[in-house]
Amino acid sequence: MMSITWSIKKFDALTVHELYAILQLRNEVFVVEQQCVFQDADDKDQCSHHIMGWQENKLVAYTRIVPPVVSYSEPAIGRVVTSPAVRGSGIGRELMERSVAALYTIYGHVTVRIGAQLQLEKFYQSLGFVRSSDIYLEDGIEHIQMVRI
Repeated sequence: MMSITWSIKKFDALTVHELYAILQLRNEVFVVEQQCVFQDADDKDQCSHHIMGWQENKLVAYTRIVPPVVSYSEPAIGRVVTSPAVRGSGIGRELMERSVAALYTIYGHVTVRIGAQLQLEKFYQSLGFVRSSDIYLEDGIEHIQMVRI
């Protein structure tokens, strides 16, 4: 397994360099790779906790923990993204395990909700999430809501 340095910060504690790296990684994957034109800056970052995985000085893994009521009634993990350079290394699983653990530290052992791309349903099921909605389109990509109780 590669050497990853993990950190979690509230929005106001992010440096400008960290924020730039977050936006750059999210754009690389969600806009360019997935060819999805959408408004990434959705006013949820400011109230969220940001989990970052760094390899040397490059952000390679990221999620945000969104407080209850902002996206759903439960706290949520969103903008789950790994750099194409590290996929297949297990980093995505570690990222989600760390994100769930951080959410539990912040909010207690509560139900966690995610909006998952349908193609990743089995991955999230392997982490204890179960489907809680029908398939819906978000920015042209099939999604489902999933919860971990």
